[in-house]
Amino acid sequence: MTHATGKYTDFEDLRERAVALRREGLSRRQIRDRLHVDNNDILNRLLEGEPPPAWTRRPNAKDDLREKARELRLQGWTYDRIQAELGCSKSSVSLWVRDLPKPERKRTREEASAIARRGWEATLRLRDEERQRTKEAAKQAVGALSPRELFLLGVGLYWAEGGKDKPYDRRENVCFVNSDPGKIEVFLAWLDLLGVERDRLRFTVMIHESADVAGAERYWADLVEADRSAFNKTTLKRHNPRTVRKNTGNAYRGCLVIKVRRSADLYRRIEGSWYGIVLGATQPIGKMSD
Repeated sequence: MTHATGKYTDFEDLRERAVALRREGLSRRQIRDRLHVDNNDILNRLLEGEPPPAWTRRPNAKDDLREKARELRLQGWTYDRIQAELGCSKSSVSLWVRDLPKPERKRTREEASAIARRGWEATLRLRDEERQRTKEAAKQAVGALSPRELFLLGVGLYWAEGGKDKPYDRRENVCFVNSDPGKIEVFLAWLDLLGVERDRLRFTVMIHESADVAGAERYWADLVEADRSAFNKTTLKRHNPRTVRKNTGNAYRGCLVIKVRRSADLYRRIEGSWYGIVLGATQPIGKMSD
């Protein structure tokens, strides 16, 4: 018991010294070196409950916003109004000012609703800006593709979106259908990489009969830079009065079908390459670096 009591006394003495140094403004590293305490668990116990000095705290980009939010709260502003003014999230405002007294209600329900609406609009704007920043950063990170990268990408794109041969229905020909102009452009770039001449391509627009058919035909012809003679007759989807269409508006241009003539050999190469990708992907590979 004497030995245990002695160890307890030694720890308490050490804690008193550690706390005193902390209150003098020393950092954890300085206290550790001064007291020769190399064990982090022991150091944590010695400094338990003692806040770090202000000079050791990392600067926070939101410190200015926090101070402004507290200032506005003391002036009687609501969470919604502060959110709309500073363009930050309501949860952040709540965290920053929750220890301050709640202001008395000084505005009508309609005024409060308008302020809340502006706050929500500010939140949506911030979310959209973050969404666009993420997309732009990802786009820039891709950079130029090597021929091999484009080749593998094109094989995967075709196998996901293109027509495929079936044992019960032999279709060894290349046919690609999509409504996304980006996918159409990538597919055409891939065909160029493979040396497929453009005069082997035939295009067909597929679109709902109630849409702007002529406008869609012009759009796809301009996108693929092909003469109208390379286009087959447009396929129209008949209107079903019991169906409520959602693909309406100026952005709706239907789908474009791209068929490659004399493409049996090309199709076989695509199918074989796809199975090669599957085989390669199932082998041990390293993780993608940041």
